[in-house]
Amino acid sequence: METRIGTAIIIIDDSGMNTILNRIISDHSRMILGRQGLPMRERGFSVISLVLEGTTDDLGSLTGKIGKLDGVRIKSVLAN
Repeated sequence: METRIGTAIIIIDDSGMNTILNRIISDHSRMILGRQGLPMRERGFSVISLVLEGTTDDLGSLTGKIGKLDGVRIKSVLAN
């Protein structure tokens, strides 16, 4: 199956979800090309940006699992 390049922006409103979120990201680490985290303490949330390469199934698995977490929002974009 063909791989695609994409990016995901994750906004964490509930820091209690960090352990679960990091486990999900680690489980998909083979497709993560880059990761940047920004604690926005003064605004009460954190942001993680990921640059990804994988099949659409792999990318969907990652974003779907993260999207189900309470207190966590994710938006992703895939290049053609």
